[in-house]
Formats: sequence, structure tokens, C-alpha cells
Amino acid sequence: MKKIVLTGAAGALGHQLRAPLAAMADQLVSTDLADAVEGLAGNETYVKADLGDAAAVMDLLEGAEMVVHFGAIGDEAPFEQILHSNFLGAYNVWNAAQKHGVRRIVYASSIHAMGMYPKTTRIDTKMPHRPDTFYGLSKCFAEDMASMYWDKYGIEAVCLRIYSASGPVGNARALGSWLSYDDLIQLVQRSIDTPITGFTVVYGVSNNDRSPVDNSAASFLGYRPKDNAEDFAEAILAQTPQADPQDKAQMCHGGPFATVPLGESGVAYIKKMSVS
Repeated sequence: MKKIVLTGAAGALGHQLRAPLAAMADQLVSTDLADAVEGLAGNETYVKADLGDAAAVMDLLEGAEMVVHFGAIGDEAPFEQILHSNFLGAYNVWNAAQKHGVRRIVYASSIHAMGMYPKTTRIDTKMPHRPDTFYGLSKCFAEDMASMYWDKYGIEAVCLRIYSASGPVGNARALGSWLSYDDLIQLVQRSIDTPITGFTVVYGVSNNDRSPVDNSAASFLGYRPKDNAEDFAEAILAQTPQADPQDKAQMCHGGPFATVPLGESGVAYIKKMSVS
């Protein structure tokens, strides 16, 4: 295709996506709040931009065929910060997409849109939202906006409810929730090259034996994950204490985000628990 716009290009996941996306388009425009990023592809340009700035987003999306929208605060934070980057940023992307005739938006949603469901409940793509934080609520908002813009304007959207995207599996929760970087790339590629998607929700997890989600309704995307967290299970379980069934951080899909006070960092809590 002619032009893809990637938001959040300086983040951990955006960094993984830049080269694969550059290979899928004549032009890749990468954007984030960082002053610059290294290793630009020959057909890639970088533009520093705040997604909360409507005029900047409008300029970015001019001529784009698809947007891969990974730009946002990726953690729980005070509502005012989430409002600017995640709520307003998503609105600006969809509004600019409608004005410029963008065909499809591939959106980095999150498991935290469903984070308060107990892990004993296998969740599918049709169940109601149950967010665990302001961050999760922002993902619900963007998913519902994506559905509305599909119904009103025919802008396709694939909402990727990413669970635990990382390198090697690091804890017992990730035995079900892990999304390897290779499978992340495949998921985004299939979200782009599938001929017709309409409005679709799909969970971002690898081919884990212990996966707690049901992706059958999105099987038409052709996403067939190859990595399996079970390869790490023996070593991880040997060093993991017995789970407390009364602890929502262990018993809810959102993990520690299910227990942190609203507005306080879930990532900081995870790091603290890893050290203790």
C-alpha cells in the first residue's frame, strides 16, 4: 500500500513493528513524542507529534491508507493524563482518519478493557467490557469509538486486546497471557493484509496451552500464533509461590492492575513485586 502511519513508534512494541510495517508499504510515517528514533528504513520518516494535538494528527494522516495506532500512555495514570493521551489522542486519530478517507485502523487495545473478569472465566471477543483502571477504560472508549466509526463511516478497525507482550516469559501469569514479539508482528501483519475486517476484536496472545481467551470469532484474520509459553512453564512454576485465591492481582485477568488504586501506576506495582 502507499502509506502507513505508525503511532507510538518509540515504544517497546512500536519499535518491534517499524521494520515489518516499512516492508508492507511504499511509505511508513512513524510518530511519537521522542525527538528522534534510530535506524529509519529507507522508506520511513519520523515525525515528533503529540496525539492530543488535533492539527498535528490531521497532518500526519493525510494520504494514509492505514494507521497502526500504538501511541498512548501504556500504564495507569491520573485521569487527566489518560484523558489527553489516550481518550483525546484516539479521538483525534479516528476523526482525522474519517476526514482523510483512511481505510483501516489497527488499534493497540488491551486486556485491561476486560481486566476485572476472574481468570477462571474464559473471555471471548463478544463479552461486555469490564475495565480495571482509567487506562483500561480508555481502551473501552476507543473500541466503542472504532465500532461507531465503522457503523457510521465504514472505517474498518481491528482492535488488538494485547495481553502480556514481551520477550521471554517472566512470571506464572504470563504462562497464559504471553504474546511473543514474533507473534505480535504476525498479528499486526494479518490485521493489515486481511482483505476485509469490518470492526473486529482479537486478543493478542501467543499459542499458549494455558491461554485464558477465545479468539475463534476472529479466526478469519488468519492469525496463527507459533510461540507457546509452556516452553518456560517448568522453570517458572518451580520458583513461583502458591497463588492466593483471594488476591485479585492473581485471580483477575488484569493482574496487578485489578488492585492498584485508580490513577496509580500498575507497572510500578509489578516492578515492586518483582524485586520483593
